[in-house]
Amino acid sequence: MTQSLNTEAKLQGEHVYVYPGSDIDSDAVIDGFTQLWSGLVIKAGVRIGSGVIFLKNDNNSTNTYVAENAVIGAGCIIGVDVTIAQGAILEPGAVVLQNVPAHAIVGGNPARITGYTQTDDITRDSNLITAPNDDIVNIGVNNVTLHRFKLVKDYRGDLSVGEFTKEIPFEPKRYFLVFNVPSEKTRGEHAHHECHQFLICVKGSCSVVADDGVLRREVLLDQPNLGLYLPPLTWGIQYKYSPDAVLLVFASHYYAADDYIRNYEEFLVAIEAKHNAVN
Repeated sequence: MTQSLNTEAKLQGEHVYVYPGSDIDSDAVIDGFTQLWSGLVIKAGVRIGSGVIFLKNDNNSTNTYVAENAVIGAGCIIGVDVTIAQGAILEPGAVVLQNVPAHAIVGGNPARITGYTQTDDITRDSNLITAPNDDIVNIGVNNVTLHRFKLVKDYRGDLSVGEFTKEIPFEPKRYFLVFNVPSEKTRGEHAHHECHQFLICVKGSCSVVADDGVLRREVLLDQPNLGLYLPPLTWGIQYKYSPDAVLLVFASHYYAADDYIRNYEEFLVAIEAKHNAVN
């Protein structure tokens, strides 16, 4: 039996219980055998498989938010106070106790990110794999470019070099290193209003997803003479760190908290505002 107390959502299966205080969009689809507790927000275009369990607190409430067009597979378990960002996919049976970024694909117990939706892995392009030294390739996302620097082999030790601003298109004012990242963790997940960044994995490897709000590309940085330029208003994600990975990042600006865009929906708003200002 389906009990719908406050929603016109497309409750497809039996035994869907919607409790007062939840906010379920009428365009959401819920397949069945699910309890939707007070405090749960499900936005338009969300698809929830059968038997999904939303955990609740002692007050029969959960401050969980499922953003537009997310997909939750059958039998998933979703924790309290979890945000599942727009377009994310939870594979069947995933146990999700932490926030899920926009367009991320997660699975397992505990859930970890295995990829991102509609993302091309451009490192599989043979033209990039065989690109010569000093080559610069536009990856097709917001003027993000992949740079292959000079690599000099020598029995005394190898050397790679790049020059600002001849080869890297800005003067750096700051650098930082990211290392000792557990393989299941994700870094980045933000954009900048003004700051340019340049990423080089000087040891080990990691993957970078560049997102302009429409297109996404994934690049594997696994050579110290390979770098990725991220201009402003590019959503950047780093994940799949090898245990020994050391990521060096050059930045065009000093640290400023208000230059960061940490919410994907706010990022899309900023992209639209820029587009409207240009046109």
